[in-house]
Amino acid sequence: MEGSTIDQDEVAYYSQLADQWWDKEGKFWPLHLLNQLRTAYLRKAICRHFGRPYEVNRPLRGLNILDIGCGGGILAESMAHLGASVHGIDVVERNISIARQHALQSNLSIEYEYLDVEEAVSREQRYDVVLNMEVVEHVADLPLFMTLCNQLVAKGGVMYIATINRNLLSWLFAIVGAEYLLRWLPKGTHSWFKFVKPRELEALLARDNMTVNATTGVRVNPFTRQFSLTPRLSVNYMLSAIQRAA
Repeated sequence: MEGSTIDQDEVAYYSQLADQWWDKEGKFWPLHLLNQLRTAYLRKAICRHFGRPYEVNRPLRGLNILDIGCGGGILAESMAHLGASVHGIDVVERNISIARQHALQSNLSIEYEYLDVEEAVSREQRYDVVLNMEVVEHVADLPLFMTLCNQLVAKGGVMYIATINRNLLSWLFAIVGAEYLLRWLPKGTHSWFKFVKPRELEALLARDNMTVNATTGVRVNPFTRQFSLTPRLSVNYMLSAIQRAA
């Protein structure tokens, strides 16, 4: 699979790690803990956007969700458990194989495809919710990637993006701390130069009629390994943007 948004070095790197997606004690343990926080956040945020009660069983029933860069399916499965119809895509073929196998074992009906955003856009299918989590800092051409992602959001729909800010603090915490000192992540997981400032993302969204309506930071306690939300966007952060209705 070729595409101008794809960084082939990133594909090779994550291909080597694909077998470890569902090992909660392995290299992806931070993502499993983060997913608990993120799922609760998304449950409330998505329900609020569509005017639904979030306390009910399977509150996302009837919504179609696209999970871009779904990896082994950790977040996609969480969304499926909440009742959503989930389509997960990834440019790492081994990720898709792992995700399909685990969904089958979990008795979940999730559509997984080895697919890039270029091909996804060409199909002209649009989604109520697009999840773009920890992907933007790994692509080869961010402006093009965001243009394509924006097109995948249905009118009145919403996209959620999670990434890492680009500043001195993010270099110290996300790379030096997480990869070299604490060794929570494999060395080389991130490149500081590909981190994205919130204002840069906001500009890329605005040019396609997408309006940022919420932001939140995410922090982790290095002693307890607990993730929590914070108003500060200094390092890890999430934002949501609405595709304005015509």
